[in-house]
Amino acid sequence: MVYIENNSTDPFFNFALEYYLITEKQLPEDQIFIFWRTEPTLMVGKYQNTIEEINQDYAQKNGIKVVRRITGGGTIYTDMGGWQFSFITRGQAESIDFNKYIGPVIEGLKKLDVPAEFNSRNDLVIHGKKFSGNAQCMLNGYTLHHGSLLFNTDFEQMVKSLTVDDYKIISKGIKSVKERVTNISEHLTQPIDTDTFKKLMVDSIMQGSKVEYQLTAADRERIKAIAKEKFASWEWNYGKSPKFNITRTGRFDGGKMEFKLDVNQGKITECHIYGDFFGTMDISVLSEALISTTYEKESIKKAIEACDIKQGFYNINVDELADIIC
Repeated sequence: MVYIENNSTDPFFNFALEYYLITEKQLPEDQIFIFWRTEPTLMVGKYQNTIEEINQDYAQKNGIKVVRRITGGGTIYTDMGGWQFSFITRGQAESIDFNKYIGPVIEGLKKLDVPAEFNSRNDLVIHGKKFSGNAQCMLNGYTLHHGSLLFNTDFEQMVKSLTVDDYKIISKGIKSVKERVTNISEHLTQPIDTDTFKKLMVDSIMQGSKVEYQLTAADRERIKAIAKEKFASWEWNYGKSPKFNITRTGRFDGGKMEFKLDVNQGKITECHIYGDFFGTMDISVLSEALISTTYEKESIKKAIEACDIKQGFYNINVDELADIIC
């Protein structure tokens, strides 16, 4: 097994690195191991609807990145207080098998006197509380297994970035998360920082091996290109979302407006508007302007501005409408 030191905290680069090693870079070793982390990020599962999984407004305001994985499973929040690990193995497994890859992780934690266990689905737990989610896929003759490790993660930000913006729901969510999820740092007999934790885990999993591959300048340039073209693109992170229907309702000084939308591949395909608002313009003008618009706030705002609603609706402005629709 060869280890690749990856100090990047850019989630787009880090997922592009995995993809590059699977689809383009042929290393002689049969297995590659990477231990990495990211700045605050929401990692969405391959088959999930991004828009329905995250609090998009909170994520944008707080600089939280959003990226879609090439593996299935649910959305997770990661930050600099946690770690990710990746095993890339030559040869495609016949079926998903987590035990092969989480065994070394559990052993590494046990050396730190952390009583970690596998819960038989895809999570690692300590005393029944989750601290790691895992996912796996087969691609191009390789098996990719990667997982998260909550070490000292900000649970409050985790909940706010995954939950609609309602104080009561967020408060309940934080309480619930603290009951079900835990940080590894809370279970150490001797406190250590996140960097020390990484070193101890890498040493344990590599079993003292010094086999390491250093990314070249050419490697990095190609990985950056993949990150930009694929993992940082709107089409990959939002456009891959399946078709869905959504109803959004707003109550303004000028009355109530309800938007019933069909969204497919991240774009509005149908729009119907109802309510008790006052207006002088034909509502179909706004409906038609929104059709084919990307389902994200800035695009919606531009579409509304093109309709000149200031003259058409009573006591309802562009920003209010954009906030409600998206």
